[in-house]
Amino acid sequence: MTQEGNLINKMHAEWLPTILQGSVSEIYVLRCDTLRFEYVNPAAANNLQYSIVELAEMSPTAIARDMTHEAYEQFFQDLRNGSQASVAINTIHTRKDGSTYPIEFQLFYLASDAEPVIIAIGNDVSSRDKSDKALRASESRLSAMVSNTPGLVYQFLLHGDGQFSFPYLSEGCEALLGITAEALHANPTLFVELILPEDRQSYQDAMLASIEQMNNWNWEGRIWIEKWKDVKWINLRAMPRMLDEHCVQWEGLMTNITASRLEQEEIIRSRAQLAELSAHIDIVKEQERTHIAREIHDDLGGNLTAIKMALALLTRRLPRKNAELIEKADYVESLVDRTIESVHRIAGNLRPGILDFGLVAAIDWQAREFEKQVGIPCQFSSNKTEIDLALDQATALFRIFQEALTNIAKHAKASLVTVQLVHTRQYVRLEIVDNGRGIQMTDRNKPKSFGIRGMVERSIAMGGSLSVSTAPKGGTIVAINVPLPEIA
Repeated sequence: MTQEGNLINKMHAEWLPTILQGSVSEIYVLRCDTLRFEYVNPAAANNLQYSIVELAEMSPTAIARDMTHEAYEQFFQDLRNGSQASVAINTIHTRKDGSTYPIEFQLFYLASDAEPVIIAIGNDVSSRDKSDKALRASESRLSAMVSNTPGLVYQFLLHGDGQFSFPYLSEGCEALLGITAEALHANPTLFVELILPEDRQSYQDAMLASIEQMNNWNWEGRIWIEKWKDVKWINLRAMPRMLDEHCVQWEGLMTNITASRLEQEEIIRSRAQLAELSAHIDIVKEQERTHIAREIHDDLGGNLTAIKMALALLTRRLPRKNAELIEKADYVESLVDRTIESVHRIAGNLRPGILDFGLVAAIDWQAREFEKQVGIPCQFSSNKTEIDLALDQATALFRIFQEALTNIAKHAKASLVTVQLVHTRQYVRLEIVDNGRGIQMTDRNKPKSFGIRGMVERSIAMGGSLSVSTAPKGGTIVAINVPLPEIA
């Protein structure tokens, strides 16, 4: 051997004790003929809780009780004949106190000049097994959650070149989309082809918005299921994350929302029908009021006027000396006058004749009547002297104004009311502001609180909108906007 080789061997001999003593792995040297421990390092002795002297009297099967001498003999035979360079085994070691731990070994054969030995290097894999067990348990729980989740749990991967794929698809794929997960993995574009053409743009827009802002991808749309010849509404919700500067991946859930969308559409249709019915009822009611007002004014009012004229003729022919009859005649005449006034008042309430002079004149008159009857100043202004609205719209706007004044009189405790009527090319706006106590949300939601609800329904029926809000200095603002048809 050269001088250099001798130096290396000497250095190796110096290193070996330090390596054996300092290693955290369990290291054993076994005699091939007796299967006894020739050497056990401190890490192994500490783990097994035996002394070096005790281990020298033991064999591997005493600490690895699930292994037999025959098994070891076979391992050694494989190593001795060179069929394997090393043998990997997994076994359980039993400590002196009876506790156990899993260990993973590598066995090596060393044909030394003195006597061949087996070197076994092992590591306690308790932590790894616990981690594996925890991981399997976690995966099992996740699998159970996914399998019991209604809909499709998925991953969607978008590459920088615009290509996309579905790295993961749960078992709900076929039930939701009518195509198998395997088919969608093989051809991801099948999903986009399911989306109805008129909904694809919104799908793309939602995806791009999610990428741009890196927030949730939330989309609702329709898909055509060829398998069942049916249209489904689906909801897609997913959270994005950047895999690198070119790839974005979403994890999310697709669900079938067909039933809820159909219910929602049915509710919208029902509300539209109710609004249409309410508008029709208001129109019929106003027509009936107008008819009754005319009947009262023309028929009953005319008859009362004739009675008054006949009574005046009879009164003049009564003997002047009969004071009692003259007194009775005067009483009847005053009663007829009061009845005529009542007829005019009732007919006016049913359908104010002032509306015949236009909306501006009608609202101005009602404001002055409110001030006179309730005692609260009511200031009215309009940017037009005449506003041309359809009769049903003008009537509805006037009725909303009357209801707003009634609410102020009953609840507001106001000392001033300001009314503005504004006419533009696009809309007519009526704004009623009081300086009272204001309106709370609870007031609007009270049972049998039909005032504001009726105002809202009237505004919707004439194609407008109504808002109720709190004034900056206290009080309430009721604003009605009625859009006007565009002028060609």
